[in-house]
Amino acid sequence: MRIAIEGCMHGDLDKVYQTLKRIESQNGTKIDLLLCCGDFQAVRNERDMESLNVPLKYREMKSFWKYYSGREIAPVPTIFIGGNHEASNYLWELYYGGYVAPNIYFLGFGGVIKFGNIRIGGLSGIYNARSYRTGHHERAPYNENTIRSVYHVREYDVLKLMQVEEPIDIFLSHDWPVGITDCGNWKQLARYKPHFEREIQEKTLGSKAAAQLLEKLRPAYWFSAHLHCKFAAVVQHGEGGPLTKFLALDKCLPRRKFLQVLEIESEPGPYEIQYDVEWLAITRKFNSIFPLTFKNANFGATHLEMEDCRKLVSSRLQERGTKPFEFTPTARPFDPTQSDPNDSFSGCPRNPQTESLLQLLELPYLLDSTPESREGRYSPSAAHSIQRGSLVHNSEDIPIDDVDESELEEEADDVDTRKE
Repeated sequence: MRIAIEGCMHGDLDKVYQTLKRIESQNGTKIDLLLCCGDFQAVRNERDMESLNVPLKYREMKSFWKYYSGREIAPVPTIFIGGNHEASNYLWELYYGGYVAPNIYFLGFGGVIKFGNIRIGGLSGIYNARSYRTGHHERAPYNENTIRSVYHVREYDVLKLMQVEEPIDIFLSHDWPVGITDCGNWKQLARYKPHFEREIQEKTLGSKAAAQLLEKLRPAYWFSAHLHCKFAAVVQHGEGGPLTKFLALDKCLPRRKFLQVLEIESEPGPYEIQYDVEWLAITRKFNSIFPLTFKNANFGATHLEMEDCRKLVSSRLQERGTKPFEFTPTARPFDPTQSDPNDSFSGCPRNPQTESLLQLLELPYLLDSTPESREGRYSPSAAHSIQRGSLVHNSEDIPIDDVDESELEEEADDVDTRKE
């Protein structure tokens, strides 16, 4: 199986898919899957821009809307996680995962999916200690605080991923696991990004939650993005234990290392995206303590047995099949010939994919529950510290370079194609 890994998408689907086509043409091969490590920016229309946490000068309608509207179809199955520059209102509709457009699948805020016999897990967002033990209290329309905190990783989602026992082949996170630089050439990284050196030395560069998952899951591959550079490492899990090959990639810009193609041993195709039985069983077991206010989940309050959840999921998938529910649009797509006809924010609709999945699992729909307070518990000083935080491990403000994005024809020549 040939898998292309891309760093930060930043809405440039056209350019990434064009690069993949050039690689296929030059090498005479077919790429089976594209994985994106966050900042995907599934912006459907002007309204979604209001939920995208980027400076105003970077609020630009890129190319995702073409794929959402059906004007373009993704030429290769695409699976992505969320980062810290996302249309958070849209991704919240698909908290449990689902298709954001035909052939483009969001892994959810945390999730596991299968592609053929390859098992792929992921954690969306970035780590922030202030938000980690709160619930998912944010609702659109977001204020100046919640537009940032909505994409912060939560302990609840990490706890669910920590329940996974079956082997994971590939794991995706947006920010890097903290300490991963110890397993690669960090001095070379520090020469390229000098402002990283202090965080590397202090072991604060990256996500504590991701590091916890890396140690527990021990996947064969771990891919990340966020810091806008390429970095490789190999993690040895204990003496004589398994290896995890780590790779972080850049964003889609000319002469940047944003894409790599790997050939991974797998069963012969054709390949399809499929639900994962163990993950859906975990989802069913822990949904009753889904924290939707500022309060964290009561992790001791789950009453369902894992084996019972697994039997129900297996039975249901045997009845209907393992393919995820089909894409359904929930908002009008951007039309470059018209201005926005709606003046008011339409809120967060119930996505039919999410409703169908919850019905399959015999679970209630909770995503539109009202939090305790819409204002948040951030003081002005806390909000100021977020806005002026470090460019690295606080990671809210990794710069979005204002670069003239010319054609990426030379990029296909620079992409690594490796056989594993």
